[in-house]
Amino acid sequence: MAAKAIMIQGTMSNAGKSVLTAGLCRIFRQDGYSVAPFKSQNMALNSFVTREGLEMGRAQVMQAEAAGVEPSVRMNPILLKPSSDMGSQVIVNGEVLGDMRASDYFRHKKELIPQILAAYRSLSEEHDIIVLEGAGSPAEINLTADDIVNMGMARMARAPVLLAGDIDRGGVFAS
Repeated sequence: MAAKAIMIQGTMSNAGKSVLTAGLCRIFRQDGYSVAPFKSQNMALNSFVTREGLEMGRAQVMQAEAAGVEPSVRMNPILLKPSSDMGSQVIVNGEVLGDMRASDYFRHKKELIPQILAAYRSLSEEHDIIVLEGAGSPAEINLTADDIVNMGMARMARAPVLLAGDIDRGGVFAS
């Protein structure tokens, strides 16, 4: 049976999505549910290396700890590690795919949807609840076409979305 899903998105970067996701993972775990975090695409310079030697985002590791589960690259199937102002090292399912300019990645990211869905479905079959985290803001209109991390992922997971804002960073309307 597929897990229930809920997604946290934010009005901007650093709105508190990662911490809220971890908090929900912990609450659901304390309520007796088997829960796992999921962020389809993360951008971070620093990564965590799993027991299998695979790379994933550190935020999803913290969220996995809150959920009481072993970190798995399935929780973060795409990791982008910036390597220049215009490009990143692209890591898919914990393994380096290669360096890509941002324009090339945007053209090809749709091809990664099968890997994203396979990772999500695998976790969904093992857990009662999946807490998804978006990236940046879903209102960035330059990124809405072929979105794989915010509303696009919410649709794929059929997840309701909670929107997080930070009053100390200008509130939700300034974003």
